[in-house]
Amino acid sequence: MMKPTTIAASLMFAAFAPGALAAPIRTLQPPGAAPARFAATTLDISAAGEVSLAPDMASISLGVASQAPSAAEAMARNAAAMARVVAALGARGVAGRAIQTSNLDLSPRYVYAQNQPPRLVGYQASNQVTITVLDLARLGRTVDAAVAAGANNVNSISFGLRSRVPAENAARLAAVKRLDDEAALYADAAGYRIRRLVNLTEGPSYPVAPPRPMMLMGAARAAAPTPVEAGEIKVRVEVSGEFELER
Repeated sequence: MMKPTTIAASLMFAAFAPGALAAPIRTLQPPGAAPARFAATTLDISAAGEVSLAPDMASISLGVASQAPSAAEAMARNAAAMARVVAALGARGVAGRAIQTSNLDLSPRYVYAQNQPPRLVGYQASNQVTITVLDLARLGRTVDAAVAAGANNVNSISFGLRSRVPAENAARLAAVKRLDDEAALYADAAGYRIRRLVNLTEGPSYPVAPPRPMMLMGAARAAAPTPVEAGEIKVRVEVSGEFELER
C-alpha cells in the first residue's frame, strides 16, 4: 500500500473553455497583456531530501550548586568547587575554549511554615557551563570526571556535526532528485512531459533528530564509564521547483 505523500503540486493551464471569460473582461485585456505565467502550462512542486549520519561532537551542560548561610560563603564554596570541575575537564582533554559559562546564579533560601512569614535560612549559588566534547569515545568518562570533581548538576546533552556542509550537500542532491522524479510523475499523470525547469528555490536545512537525554549510571568512580549513546543525526533540505510542461 502506498504511503500518503505530503508533496503539493498545482497545474496551471493556458487553455480555457469557450465562454469561460465574459466578453467585457476580454475587451479589457489588450493582446499580449495576459500574465506570462498563463503563456504556458506549469507545475509547481516541493520535495525534501534527508541524510542520516553519526554525530562527531557533543555539547553537555553541567555545573555545581552550593549552599551556605551567607551569600559570600555560598559564592566562595561554589567558585572553589567549580574550579576543581574545570580542572578535571582540562585533565580529560577539554580545552578552555570548549568550556563556556551558560548560567551563574545566587538566590536566597527560605523556609515556609503555616501562618508564619518566610524565614531566610541561607543562600544557594550555582554555576553552569556548557562543554563541547569532540572525542565521543571519551564522553562518558569526561562526565564522570566532572562529577567526581564536584559537579552535582548535569542538565542536558545534544549531539552535532563539526561541519554540516557535506551532509547538507548530500541532502540537496537527494531533494533535487526527488523533485525531478515527482515532477515527471505528475506531468505524466496529466498527459504532459517536462520541457524545462523554470525556477528552483531552497528552503531551510536543519537537523531533525532531537537532542538525546543522558543518564548518569552508577557512581562516578565506577569501573564502567557512564554509557552515552550518540545515535544518528538526520539533516533535511527542502526545495521547490517550477517546471514548464508541454504535450
